[in-house]
Amino acid sequence: MNRGRDDGGAAVVEFTLVGALLTLLFLGVLQLGLALFVRNTLVASAAEGARYAANADRGPEDGAAVTRQLIKDSLADSFAADVRSGEESVDGFPTVFVEVRATLPLIGFLGPRGIVVRGHAVEESR
Repeated sequence: MNRGRDDGGAAVVEFTLVGALLTLLFLGVLQLGLALFVRNTLVASAAEGARYAANADRGPEDGAAVTRQLIKDSLADSFAADVRSGEESVDGFPTVFVEVRATLPLIGFLGPRGIVVRGHAVEESR
């Protein structure tokens, strides 16, 4: 008697293997989206803080305070822990900068990675 191969239960194993792979792929894309969201929020907050600080009646510390508040409103308070501001000259023009240092929420092989973003604005004359 020649019996054929018994394929019973193979669909369950294939579904499990493909499902696990798709789940890992989905979680990776979700994590990338979260990291990009955090980065873009930090960049936008730093730029807005620099524009606020560049107003004629404001100083760099005012921009840092606005940046901290924007980050706290959009993300967790821990992302606003290290915000710096100051004045510098870029190509001969007085500018105000706001710099934010934070950690990206990455997992896996990379672990937590630091990110530094800066916002610049041309300073108005006082």
